[in-house]
Amino acid sequence: QPGIGRAEHLDRVTVPMLFLQGTRDTFAQLPLLEPVIARLKPRATLHLIDGGDHSFKVPKSSGRTPEDVMNDLADTIAGWTSDV
Repeated sequence: QPGIGRAEHLDRVTVPMLFLQGTRDTFAQLPLLEPVIARLKPRATLHLIDGGDHSFKVPKSSGRTPEDVMNDLADTIAGWTSDV
């Protein structure tokens, strides 16, 4: 069940965290996640996939292929890890 309480353990994480989130993800709802990220900054970074669901699948109307999305995610992870 969605709720901010599910993220309470993240306060005890002391290493940098990267969150990859689709804006249409119904399992990890953005309005619940954003305040968590704000609370955890600067340890937490949020990268959004516009139109992405929980599996990062985007609507065909987005003009992005699954490969485009995966490349975006890979580039984000690579950039983030090089900065950590």
